[in-house]
Amino acid sequence: MTSTPTDAAPFRAADLGTVAVLAWSGESAEGEGDTPFLLAYSTGDSPAGPEAAETALRALLGNNGLTVGDAVHSGVRRPSFPVSLLVEAGQAVLTMPPLKAQCPAPPEWLAAAEEKGVAYLVCTTRPWPAAVPGQAVTEEELTAFAGDEATLTAAAHCLLPVRRIRA
Repeated sequence: MTSTPTDAAPFRAADLGTVAVLAWSGESAEGEGDTPFLLAYSTGDSPAGPEAAETALRALLGNNGLTVGDAVHSGVRRPSFPVSLLVEAGQAVLTMPPLKAQCPAPPEWLAAAEEKGVAYLVCTTRPWPAAVPGQAVTEEELTAFAGDEATLTAAAHCLLPVRRIRA
């Protein structure tokens, strides 16, 4: 029996550094109104350096069954999908075991999420040191980073159902 060696690195949470999530909305490719997007990334401030942050995020994605590249993973109609999105009190809360991150969601994002019932997640392994949580990111900076081919090809792409707390 032979086995194929893998180059998967073990996941080390400490190597992630600061993980942040940004929410924005934009015109869908199909021209059907705004789509709510989420961008998850590390600032690359891991004590072991930005390369370690990239490796740790890649391992986290792999441990959750996600691949980096152009495939779009769908959590729609898959209750056991490992990545989830909860929207409550103007916040988008992203869970990808063992990671949980949240961000404030602008009103237009919340409206798009309510209308569509899904959000598109780009979780990139490419560090973004300039986007420090708590500091504003301009639309131009977001467009330059999130729309860069290097960011997109170094990312897992997911379609996530928008979940809410039931009363």
